[in-house]
Amino acid sequence: MNKQVDSPSVLAGTLYIVATPIGNLGDLTDRAKRILQQVNVIACEDTRETGILLHSYSISGPRLVSYHAQSKNSREESILQFLAEGQTVALVADRGTPGISDPGARLIASAIEKGIPVVPVPGASAVITALSASGADTSAFTYHGFIPHKKGRQTMLLTMSEECRSRTVVAYESPHRILKTLDALVGKVEMVILARELTKLHEEFLRGTPQELFDNLSAREAVRGEFVLILPRQN
Repeated sequence: MNKQVDSPSVLAGTLYIVATPIGNLGDLTDRAKRILQQVNVIACEDTRETGILLHSYSISGPRLVSYHAQSKNSREESILQFLAEGQTVALVADRGTPGISDPGARLIASAIEKGIPVVPVPGASAVITALSASGADTSAFTYHGFIPHKKGRQTMLLTMSEECRSRTVVAYESPHRILKTLDALVGKVEMVILARELTKLHEEFLRGTPQELFDNLSAREAVRGEFVLILPRQN
């Protein structure tokens, strides 16, 4: 594959999808730093979180505009208007790659519909990071995003336990519900892999039956950190 160095400056009227670190600040690419420094506007879930990130890299200049799951259509329209006027916009998530289980997907789809150039600037992604070090078969896998809190929760867990008979299955789960999820998987799957605090100081991979991992986490004083839950292909 031929390698190419991209344009030294951002292109007018372009939406850049910029991945940010999921924990370790050293994981922001040089290209991402340059683009975040050069764009006119950065659309982000939380301006405070992104402000802290930019300060860590001594990046200043771009205007920060909040864009999250509760954003009204008017906010999306204003960002699209910036782009229509020829301004450059970077879309970032609080952590990881925008558009993956992320409200930014809506903005990306709207930009494409209006013929606005959309350029990915790849980097960290929790699901891919977890899979890469999991030891699970990754020749084919299904990603389910966040396991629902209530409605559809049991249906998704049942679907996941059935799907992993033929391919690896991945989802995100919160520390508040991980024990409940493991308990629901007892007797339904043979093995579970949990990845938590990825790229951080206390990064951890846990492997075992649902019951073994339930017992492990139950014995801890507290369960912290978002989890990537992996059900390896079971045969």
